[in-house]
Amino acid sequence: MHKMNRRQRDFTVKCLGLVSCLIIVFFLFRYLTSAKSSELSDGYEYDNPFEVVDNTKKKQFDIKQHLQNVIDNPLEIKQHVKNIIQEVLPQQNEPTESSSIDSNRYSPNWEALDKRPLPKWFDEAKIGIFIHWGLFSVPSFGSEWFWWSWKGKEATHKIETKAFMKKNYRSNYTYADFAPDFTAEFFNATEWAEVFKNSGAKYVVLTAKHHEGYTNWPSAYSYSWNSLAIGPKKDLVGQLGAAVREKDLKFGLYHSLYEWFHPLYLRDKRNNFQTQDFVRAKAMPELYELVNVYKPDIIWSDGEWEAEDTYWNSTQFIAWLYNDSPVKDTVVTNDRWGKSVRCKHGGFLGCNDRYNPGILQKRKWENCMTIDKKSWGFRREANLKDYLTIEKLLLTMVETISCGGNILINIGPAHDGTISAVYLERLSQMGEWLKVNGEAIYFSVPWNFQNDHVNQHVWYTKRVIGDQASVYAIALKWPHNNKLQLAGPITGDITNVTMLGYNTPMKWTADPSGGIHIDIPFISYKDIPCKWAWVFKMTGLTNS
Repeated sequence: MHKMNRRQRDFTVKCLGLVSCLIIVFFLFRYLTSAKSSELSDGYEYDNPFEVVDNTKKKQFDIKQHLQNVIDNPLEIKQHVKNIIQEVLPQQNEPTESSSIDSNRYSPNWEALDKRPLPKWFDEAKIGIFIHWGLFSVPSFGSEWFWWSWKGKEATHKIETKAFMKKNYRSNYTYADFAPDFTAEFFNATEWAEVFKNSGAKYVVLTAKHHEGYTNWPSAYSYSWNSLAIGPKKDLVGQLGAAVREKDLKFGLYHSLYEWFHPLYLRDKRNNFQTQDFVRAKAMPELYELVNVYKPDIIWSDGEWEAEDTYWNSTQFIAWLYNDSPVKDTVVTNDRWGKSVRCKHGGFLGCNDRYNPGILQKRKWENCMTIDKKSWGFRREANLKDYLTIEKLLLTMVETISCGGNILINIGPAHDGTISAVYLERLSQMGEWLKVNGEAIYFSVPWNFQNDHVNQHVWYTKRVIGDQASVYAIALKWPHNNKLQLAGPITGDITNVTMLGYNTPMKWTADPSGGIHIDIPFISYKDIPCKWAWVFKMTGLTNS
């Protein structure tokens, strides 16, 4: 038999490696293209999300070409498959009911999961920053629900969105054509983290994946439809997570369970969610991947409302998260895990967007709200009046925290990675206020009263350090004639009143019918501690 020389052997090995890669790519391609949009019959208009135009090169960009590029670099596909097998799949062993035998473990049912104590850091942190950033940031028109407004059935802003597309884009433009323009060219994770740190926030939540299905990390389950494959060519989740934690902030990830136009999800939906192909192939593997790779402090779930939690396998995932995940002792979850779950089950309750009940709640809750009154994503057409003033932002924060909630304040960066000046200004103003008054916010707990009965512009918090309890009256408007009347506090012999940032004790008198009258001395403009919302600290109250 003819004996091969070294060059022939090397050539044979390379050929075998190439054939192996081709086989892997073939099955990936078959999976991604198995369900065609022409087969859908639910009334939506669909694009092919895997065929886009690279506007920088003026040529077609599609998944076939991208996979061919991967073939040219066999090491990339080998590492890609290795990551799936070694890092993610072994971690997906779903817990069973037998886990209830161990009293330190949580069974996959809401009764058991709701008994898990909320990690202390979340209640102490109080303030977070929410970031809505994705392909919707490219058109930056209407809202982050741009695709739905353009293509969705019974969309509320369909006429305006279609007119916008007709005016600005060619007739055959698809949603996926926005992907190459999601450049993030000016994104600097360190600078973002510095902004968030200076805002006074203690945690940050980034949209890892919104309803469009595009992932801001190189997900093994969103091949060619992620921030490393097309668009920024960066791992946005990884970069921001590292920078945020460098500033000693907690890092959470928003993940949409459902996707607007994923064929497997739409097929499950047509089957009345009696099948779980999308959940098993996409939604749940992504969540396990996010947890194992990035170890988030918060899993902020969304997009759950069309199906029950049994379809999503929510309790199985959360039980694994609490029992066996690398963040089992520190992770926090919200309540968006099935259409009958919201505002009932989860680590904390969020109920609805901008949830702000104005009264004390029995369970820990969060008010996720946005500085732009009309959108969570960046809008180029927004006017200054569309954004919350700092006064309104502080009012919402104080109301929320007085009633036992956390506040998650949303901003929407632009497609190029810049944060608009109005967002930067609001965050800077908030940070300026918290530097003076953070004592009344962080580590605080609700007091006996949330809102004063006499002065509706005053909200209360309480903080206990050692044996001393301090009650904070946060006045959102400067007291008329420098006199502040409060009905809630009951004074005693050792009651002391100061204004945070102005340490001179203030004179006060007890109201015969209960309450206190505080006389505020004249304070010059240069000595006044802050520009908005003044905090009066009271110690030695008999009802503290």
